[in-house]
Amino acid sequence: MIGLDTNVLVRYLAQDDPIQSPQATQFIERQLTEARPGFISLVAIVETVWVLDRVYGLSNHEIAAAVERILQADTLLVQNEQETFSAMIALKSGAGSFPDALIGALGEWAGCTATLSFDRKAKRLKQFQSL
Repeated sequence: MIGLDTNVLVRYLAQDDPIQSPQATQFIERQLTEARPGFISLVAIVETVWVLDRVYGLSNHEIAAAVERILQADTLLVQNEQETFSAMIALKSGAGSFPDALIGALGEWAGCTATLSFDRKAKRLKQFQSL
């Protein structure tokens, strides 16, 4: 297994660089296999979502589709895949931001009864409560 950094994921998804995008595509689509997958950490997936939102200005639905594409790839292994999927669904449905939804889902995964927050938007998610 080999880890993939945010910039590799972004180049693969955005296809915006004439040199790096083809390199990322070639590696992800031709060198990774189910037996030798690429590992994507939670930090890399959250950074990727941030870049797609802030730098590329993609909509929540477009970002959710990109995350879903990553999750569906047999050659990519996403850390806490189920919690990442839950965060993608929250983003897609407009229930909350990807990072907040991931924080809530990871809290549930860890056995938390709730995640406390001052963030009004985060409190729309079922895992959050006001402090």
